[in-house]
Amino acid sequence: MVNQDIFDQWVNETINDLPPFFKDRIENVLFVVEDKPAANIEFSDEILGLYEGIPLPERSVSQDGFIFPDVITLYKKNIEAISRNEAEIKQQIKETVWHELGHYFGLDENQMDEIERQWNRNR
Repeated sequence: MVNQDIFDQWVNETINDLPPFFKDRIENVLFVVEDKPAANIEFSDEILGLYEGIPLPERSVSQDGFIFPDVITLYKKNIEAISRNEAEIKQQIKETVWHELGHYFGLDENQMDEIERQWNRNR
């Protein structure tokens, strides 16, 4: 629906527009855009994003040395498939980035919903 450069730009804008309280606490996270998840991933036709890493609350202070980045992947074709237009794609990117960052921060669904409500109210 949209070209890759535009999609990537919208992902970057979403990350830059995160509430400072959260944006300032994101460390060593790689954001990736792929067309679709691997076929062996459960619900591969439905999944919009994936967080891979160790949530912040589960990390040990004794982890030393090089640590691979956590990875948040957005699946472009799946996001486009559930969106009717560019505005919906942009909104779905926002919701997917937020949802996957929620996993990174160790938040549960209710906590993510409440923070998103406050974020949208303040925009």
